[in-house]
Amino acid sequence: MKYEPVSHDREAFLKKAGKSEGIRKAYDDLDEEYRIVREMLSARSQAGLTQEAVAALMGTTKSAASRLESGGTHTPSIAALKKYAKAVGCNLEIRLVRRDRPANRSAGSPKKHVSR
Repeated sequence: MKYEPVSHDREAFLKKAGKSEGIRKAYDDLDEEYRIVREMLSARSQAGLTQEAVAALMGTTKSAASRLESGGTHTPSIAALKKYAKAVGCNLEIRLVRRDRPANRSAGSPKKHVSR
């Protein structure tokens, strides 16, 4: 059985649902998770694999592979992501990319040293 991805037109969705600021903010807050899920689904599709095949290659169940691809509240471990990547013929890369503007740094900001 060949995997056929279901397309999701983000802009069309936001145009329709984005009239509510709350919906737009909630969707934007999950943008990174959705991006990762899209990358996973794309890699599996390019490999021509079903969730069952990926699960077998990972040594896990189809439901576990499905949870990895679902995003949402499930937070996969790096080990699980590495297994998934290997199963679909990829390497896992995790990068921290500097933002254009710094986030609120009050919690972990370095303290200035004052000379006396």
